[in-house]
This record gives sequence, structure tokens and C-alpha cells, in this order.
Amino acid sequence: MSTVAKLLARKQALLERLESDPGPNEREEIQALLAQIETALNLLDPRDAAGTSDE
Repeated sequence: MSTVAKLLARKQALLERLESDPGPNEREEIQALLAQIETALNLLDPRDAAGTSDE
């Protein structure tokens, strides 16, 4: 599994946790993790992101 795929899978899991109505502290933690994932995805080399369609 590529880095992009792992990040996207982690993002999906966190979004599902948000849907389960977590408490305020957990919500803040999840949102911080989502922000980190978004930053990582934005920083990845576009060639890495393009390679995920082959897997």
C-alpha cells in the first residue's frame, strides 16, 4: 500500500469516528489529526499520488 493510500485510509477512519459523535476533546484530537493528514497529502510529490492508481 502506498503512502497516499495509507493516508487516505487513515483519513477515512478518522472521518468515520467524527460521525460517531465523539466528545469535545476527542473531536479536537481527530480534527488535528485530519489537518496533519491533509498537510502530508499536500506535501507529497505529485508523482507519488499519480502512482496510486496503478495499485
